Amino acid sequence: MMRIGLIRETKTPADHRVALIPSQCKWLLKNFTSVKIFVQPSIERCFADKEYLMAGAEITDGLGDCDFLFGIKEVNPDQLIPGKKYMFFSHTRKMQSYNRGLFKAILEKKITLIDYECMEHEDGQRILGFGFFAGVVGAHNGIMAYGNRTGKYSMFRVYQQPNFRQLIHSYFGLRIPNIKVAITGSGRVAHGLLEIMNLLGIIEVEPDEYLSRNFTYPVFTQLKGNALYRHKSNGSYQRDHFHQNPDQYDCTFMPYAKTTDILLNGIFWDSRMPRLFEWEDLLSPEFRIQTIADITDDIGGSVPCNLGDAVMENPIYGVDKISHLRTAPYLPGSIDVMALGNLPNELPRDASRYFGEQLIKYVLEELPKENSPIIARATIVEHGEVTALFDYLRGYV
Repeated sequence: MMRIGLIRETKTPADHRVALIPSQCKWLLKNFTSVKIFVQPSIERCFADKEYLMAGAEITDGLGDCDFLFGIKEVNPDQLIPGKKYMFFSHTRKMQSYNRGLFKAILEKKITLIDYECMEHEDGQRILGFGFFAGVVGAHNGIMAYGNRTGKYSMFRVYQQPNFRQLIHSYFGLRIPNIKVAITGSGRVAHGLLEIMNLLGIIEVEPDEYLSRNFTYPVFTQLKGNALYRHKSNGSYQRDHFHQNPDQYDCTFMPYAKTTDILLNGIFWDSRMPRLFEWEDLLSPEFRIQTIADITDDIGGSVPCNLGDAVMENPIYGVDKISHLRTAPYLPGSIDVMALGNLPNELPRDASRYFGEQLIKYVLEELPKENSPIIARATIVEHGEVTALFDYLRGYV
């Protein structure tokens, strides 16, 4: 018997997503007699407790008898149950300073931490994530922010729509002017960005056309690694070599900054990688970008003017180009930034449904196995001890 517990989200601001939606719980309970599901009551979750009860799950605060506890965002340290196996996005593998206390509590309470972010297929492809819906919401918010700044059009907020289908309906009749949009990245986030471009009728053009032509209709170009990075000595780009040695490469984004109105940033970044641009580039009269949606959301990362998260209700802030200080959005002398760490939370039901489908397909049957490579690669801490794959985290606390 495998006893699964769905914990209530405790992070502030509240997250409305869940790892398994009621219909998925119902399917599991019907098709796997060896599974039981327990759900902590929550007024924040996008599905009501009653829906889980009707699906056959048990509503209870006590999850101490569960084998696995599923969450989404980080768990408050004082809410962790000693000795249990947890699965959630811990945001610790990059030694994020703001989660040092959480990591310390996980070690002290002899907990096993299995991180969704580290679940990969054999070829390194991520299994679980909300990247597509992060891209959808991030693209919408970025295009919306530019309309707010210029007054040329207006758009509804995503979280005010009940689901993705209704969001699509809100685009009917919306005319986007002849803007230029640069999209960076090629993963799930980029797929979400491309979805919104297509729904808004923004036409894709090749990077060379984008740089050299003006258009009478809105266009975008997608910039993948080979369009963004060049080796410092030989000018080449080789994907595997770049990911192993990013410090040996320069970024070639600046020509696009001279012809772009909106940047939708979906690239992976770590501290060894060159940024898309630097602070001083913002002061150049040729720097045309007015709005940046930093979907990958690294503070001071590939987009240096990302000063940290806004909140879902007000996702846009301004950044003064001279003082580098956060301001109200849409002011002269500033650039508008959309930075939000939980973008999929604006479409929680759709995002949760997609996440649960992947969890059922690729992960649930791996959990009872003694030697599952998928689970082993994602286990950061086992019974309070850092695993060998994540040995570099021993000094984290």
